[in-house]
Amino acid sequence: MTKKNIKKVVLAYSGGLDTSAIIPWLKENYDCEVIAFAADVGQGDEELKGLEEKAIKSGASECYIVDLKEEFVADYIYPTLTTGAVYEGEYLLGTSMARPIIAKAQVEVARKVGADALCHGCTGKGNDQVRFEGTFAALAPELTVIAPWREWDMVSREDLLAYLAERNIPTTASATKIYSRDANAWHISHEGGELEDPWCEPSKQVWTMTVDPEDAPNTAERVELSFEEGRLTKVNGEALSPYQALVKLNDIAAAHGVGRIDIVENRLVGMKSRGCYETPGGTVIVAAYKALETLVLDKAALKHREQLGLEFSHVMYDGRWFTPLSESLLAGASVFAKMVTGDIVVKLYKGQATVVQRRSPNSLYSEDFATFGADDVYDQSHAEGFIRLYSLSSRIAALHKEKKA
Repeated sequence: MTKKNIKKVVLAYSGGLDTSAIIPWLKENYDCEVIAFAADVGQGDEELKGLEEKAIKSGASECYIVDLKEEFVADYIYPTLTTGAVYEGEYLLGTSMARPIIAKAQVEVARKVGADALCHGCTGKGNDQVRFEGTFAALAPELTVIAPWREWDMVSREDLLAYLAERNIPTTASATKIYSRDANAWHISHEGGELEDPWCEPSKQVWTMTVDPEDAPNTAERVELSFEEGRLTKVNGEALSPYQALVKLNDIAAAHGVGRIDIVENRLVGMKSRGCYETPGGTVIVAAYKALETLVLDKAALKHREQLGLEFSHVMYDGRWFTPLSESLLAGASVFAKMVTGDIVVKLYKGQATVVQRRSPNSLYSEDFATFGADDVYDQSHAEGFIRLYSLSSRIAALHKEKKA
């Protein structure tokens, strides 16, 4: 489809400098109607306040703001949690998990308004362009995708500000933007500024969601999480929706400085990037979920779930949610999740989330068998035969070596 054939575009709009410039740029370069779309995934009212008015002033004909908070937590975060996915050992995939639901909702708006094309403000250096366009390809392959950062000749914030100023389009952005941040109900990410130097320790102004662990309360706080078949249902005995439970845990854990990480990660496009992430409630949920798994899954099952989690972390990070591979891995994890029912108590103190109590009706732990005291259910002499058979191949190999010698 040529530029002349595109009459209506739905833009993933944040209200920031980039997408504010994209609206007039699309109208000038494609001679099309632009409809702004924004997703509420729990990033906070401050980011959404006045968004529709700002979009219209930038030249959009309409602005759709879609509430996705509950669906995001219930249908994207919770299933990912059951896989045990953690990217490169630390990152809890906060940005990655939000992209498929945002892109899906954008496609739905495009279909509703009869758009010819979809547009995003992702740069050509990052992961998000792949995540958005991977979803577009899976759900709406007939729609044209426009990525302005890969087309226009603007290269800096100054360029974008000058572009808007020439057209008398108001913006609250300035030439200096220290950090690039992305927030949702699960986390907030921070990049740029001093973080571009891996040797530079993050300053206090980097962190916005959690209390500095050094300034956190000197008294520990305990929080109880209850799960039913892999889904968090209660916090401290209170029944809550998935989103409400996450919000509550975010508030509790953030006050204790829980959930901060500072990592250098491998982007899908080949370069490394340094980022700081805050995931307070998510850190508590992941710790509790894994502790419950250790009670209810046997050695072989837990090993397989760990392998599944490693694979799914890359599926999620690489923007492959809407694929048969993703569906297969999620289906496998759901089998294990059926056993994950019970209660976990997590102690929060100075940035740490430590599991201190656990129980489950599906627990495979037996005090009768595990005790160091006298018992009537386990004859320790039986271990000799088990070990002899378990190590039989090593014994045979050693005998072969003796014969050759």
